[in-house]
Amino acid sequence: MTRIEKTLVSVGALALVVSAGAACAQDAAYKPLGKGSFVIDARVTSVAPSEKGEIFTAAGADSGLHVDVNNDTVPTLGFTYFFTDHIAAEAILGTSQHTIKAVGPGTDVQVHKTWVLPPVVTLQYHFNPKGKINPYIGAGVNYMDWYSGKDYNGFTVKLKSGAGTALQAGADIALKGPWALNIDVKKVFYKTDANINSGALKSKVKLDPAVVSVGLGYRF
Repeated sequence: MTRIEKTLVSVGALALVVSAGAACAQDAAYKPLGKGSFVIDARVTSVAPSEKGEIFTAAGADSGLHVDVNNDTVPTLGFTYFFTDHIAAEAILGTSQHTIKAVGPGTDVQVHKTWVLPPVVTLQYHFNPKGKINPYIGAGVNYMDWYSGKDYNGFTVKLKSGAGTALQAGADIALKGPWALNIDVKKVFYKTDANINSGALKSKVKLDPAVVSVGLGYRF
């Protein structure tokens, strides 16, 4: 099973657990969304890079190695404000930790472990804000800030922080009163420069993580 398949299975299982809890809730009036609504979502989020990055020498020769970055599952918060009944903006806050390896023929070595703070801000369109099931789409920007990195096995690695773009799709399923089940998928497009061993090796790494979340929202 690939890393992406494992991620989807994990998030799918979490969604089933949350859905089961929702099914146990009494059928009661729910609070609709609309202009002026403010929503806080507490989520479990899987960050799954689909990395692509060959490692080259300082002279530009192909080393035969490429970059491998693992997934991480973390808690996150989402904050959404509705400017109109259908138009809203969301900001998400969370941090994830990733192990970076150099991989190639006969080589699979850990070189770095780092935290990243990847805030994403999107502008959303909500199709059915007054209804019990409200699908939405969005697009926006993100910033990847790498921090608290630790080097391994004699390597030194520096990653360049920077901005990217994001696409989003999701749905809110109203529960009892102000509570709602939220399922959210983002695709972040982001590329970073990796400087290895003071420039002796380098790579332009296309990370493009899938950010898949499930959680509970509270509507104000």
